[in-house]
Amino acid sequence: MPGTQTNMQTLTGLSSLADQYDGYVIDLWGTVHDGVQPYPGAVACLKALRAAGKRVVMLSNAPRPADVVARQLEAFGIDRDLHDGVMTSGEEVRRLLRERADPWFARLGQRVLHMGGTHDLGLYDGLDLERVADPAEAQFILNTGPDAERGTDSVDPYLPELRVGLERGLPMLCANPDMVVVKGGRRMICAGALAAFYEQEGGNVRWVGKPYKEIYAPVFSMLNVPQDRILAIGDALATDMRGAAVAGIAGAWILGGIHQEMVGDDAELAAREADAAGLRPVATLPRLVW
Repeated sequence: MPGTQTNMQTLTGLSSLADQYDGYVIDLWGTVHDGVQPYPGAVACLKALRAAGKRVVMLSNAPRPADVVARQLEAFGIDRDLHDGVMTSGEEVRRLLRERADPWFARLGQRVLHMGGTHDLGLYDGLDLERVADPAEAQFILNTGPDAERGTDSVDPYLPELRVGLERGLPMLCANPDMVVVKGGRRMICAGALAAFYEQEGGNVRWVGKPYKEIYAPVFSMLNVPQDRILAIGDALATDMRGAAVAGIAGAWILGGIHQEMVGDDAELAAREADAAGLRPVATLPRLVW
């Protein structure tokens, strides 16, 4: 089965694996860019994949509509001809809230407390929801992550509304399962950290995005290649590599992203960390380079 090999190859670039796969699921933050600019070699690698005739879909735990992220990529010099589409956790959240076919979503009301920055408000466009500022008036919480103005170092600034939500039994929708991210070299907590606290305290949390299997269905449709010919590339063991395993596809682990401080370029340490997590990426790469 893809993703269950016992030996993890240590590669310096993607080119040596390229012939084995026709479709690529590529993470963005920590893999293609650091939130400020693309990593050296990343854009050239995407161009090389396209020149080799490969299918590429970007899959991000961004709590924003896919088109918003596609436009952000264009600002980074990653034009739309370098991929076959973008899928985000935010896009899936919008679908689930719009359709309300899933029983968990069908039970949600219309009044929502937004936990996150104003840059995530595009998530609500076209949805029949009423945003409220007081958690006492909300029927559920939509968590897109910490607000930079309130602080991104810990859960503490968000405890007041989290406590009210817990007291009232409000369900929380987490639109980004990531726990932490590194932006321009600075580590910050993400929506997943708030959701993990809420769940640990007894809150009802629905997680949408990697590593949960549902997020991969639209990605596979966009790629339209056999699953045993798909490689997922990402920097986070807990989301990218576990997501690949859950989805039944191979994974290549980028060591130069979220785990850089822990693993560095130490192949043996990387293998031990993957083993400890019960994961078997087919290879490691220092960065997304050809």
